[in-house]
Parts: sequence; structure tokens; C-alpha cells
Amino acid sequence: MSYKYYTSNNNGQDDYGLKYINEQGYGLICKDYKLEFPPQHQDTQPGMEYLMTPRPIFNNPYYRASGKLFNKVAIITGGDSGIGRAVAVGFAKEGATVVIAYYNEHEDAKETKEFIEKLGGTCILLAGDIKDTSFCDKIVDETIKQFGKIDILVNNAGVQYQQKSLLDITDEQFDLTMKTNVYAMFYLTKRALKHMLPGTSIINVTSITTFKGEPELIDYVTSKGAIVGFTRSLATNLAAKNIRVNAVSPRGILDSTSTCMLGGRKNTNTWFRCPNAEEQVIHTK
Repeated sequence: MSYKYYTSNNNGQDDYGLKYINEQGYGLICKDYKLEFPPQHQDTQPGMEYLMTPRPIFNNPYYRASGKLFNKVAIITGGDSGIGRAVAVGFAKEGATVVIAYYNEHEDAKETKEFIEKLGGTCILLAGDIKDTSFCDKIVDETIKQFGKIDILVNNAGVQYQQKSLLDITDEQFDLTMKTNVYAMFYLTKRALKHMLPGTSIINVTSITTFKGEPELIDYVTSKGAIVGFTRSLATNLAAKNIRVNAVSPRGILDSTSTCMLGGRKNTNTWFRCPNAEEQVIHTK
């Protein structure tokens, strides 16, 4: 049933909240609701998604897969929760075998693996610190050992620490942010690239904050800007080999990282899931 936008005739008649009306005279009433999430904060990073209320949405039940990634093997860092979980589930729906590298969020990773397996997909979990080059070696070696190839690499894992002033950012925090968000991406991409053939794909997750700034996330935005530069340069470098390199720039989302950053503020409704985040990455592939 199709509806056309309804405008009042401005004769003082009550429209009863009517927003749309079809050719047969049937209308659609819309109501506005204020949505707020309960205050919540986690003191450690990475945060744990299974502790959040409400739980972030990671699966679109209306998404209709069509085998876009059939027989593909994808490595996803930070695939246990947040955007990474949504991407992992979306890839699995499209037929990909998923390798999830994560830090220490074991319960979240287990939930993601179980969800993918219920879909009929294949998923393996690898826990470790992506700042450690030996763990990056393990991710690639284990993927090749079990599946024989790497078709897609999604560099998604990252950290952010909110500080009100540049003076509050310690040298140690800056170093940690850059090594997690930038160095680790370089380490893993370099190792995976040795096994990537023409037609494969590298997808890096940056942030909309790169292009507009964020006053309380200076080191984080700096790292995401570096990812944009890395992506553009690597894309031109690998174009002749027919290996695609792209970046996705989500805006604010509600996930376990944001609950660590929000400091328990009640106004968490200003953070929301990026609509169709997993579909964005699938189409980038």
C-alpha cells in the first residue's frame, strides 16, 4: 500500500497526527517518542558488550543475503562486538568464513561465534594483543593453516580515551592509542598482504571524526586520520595488483567502547548505532 505525504489544509481542522494518506483515503499516523538509554559506564577498555543495557543491535533480520561472499575467507579484528560483530555476522550471512581476532572479551566473542554458527557459518576465534607482532603472525598463520587463503582483511579494532584537554593526554595514552589503532593495522596488513591475490580486499575502519574533529578525542582522531592516509596511499600502491583498499567512516555508535568513554553520562542517547554498518562494509568489499 503506497502513501503520499499529507499536508494540512490550514483551515484549523485537527489532523489527528496524520502524516501520510493514500489514494483510498486511508492515513498513517506517526508519533514521536523520546528514547533514552539508562546510565552506564565501564572502567576498563575494551568494554564488554554483554554487560550493556540495552544490548547494541548487530543483526538486521530483514537483510536478505545473496551469496556475495560465498567461499571467501575474512579476517576481522575486533570482530567480537560492536561494528566488528555486525560485520562478522553480515559477512557470514553472505557466505564468508570468518576469523575473529579480539583482545580479551571472551564472552562477547563466544556469543558472536555461536550466533554465526547458528546461521550455518564457520567462525574461529583468536585472542591476543594486535599491538604484538607475534600475535599478528599468529592470526595470518592460523588462517592460512585452516583455510588456505585470505580474501578479505577488515582492520576494525581500536581504542579511544576521552580527555577534556590536550594537557590531560599522557605520553603513554597517546602511544597506546597510536599503537593499537595504527601500528597494529600496519603490522597485520603487511603480514596478510603476502597471501592476498588479485581480487582480494582490505577494508580499514576510520571515523567521521577525522573530517570534523572531536575536541575530547584528540589522539583518537589523529590515529583515524592516519588510517585515511594509509588507506589512500595503499590503495594507489596496490591498484596495479588488483587488490582493493577502502575505508569506512562510521559516525557515533552505542557499543562497549562508547560506554567506556561516556563516563556514565545519562545522555547516552546521543550515541547510536550506525545504520546498516555491516552492509556498508559488505558493499565496500
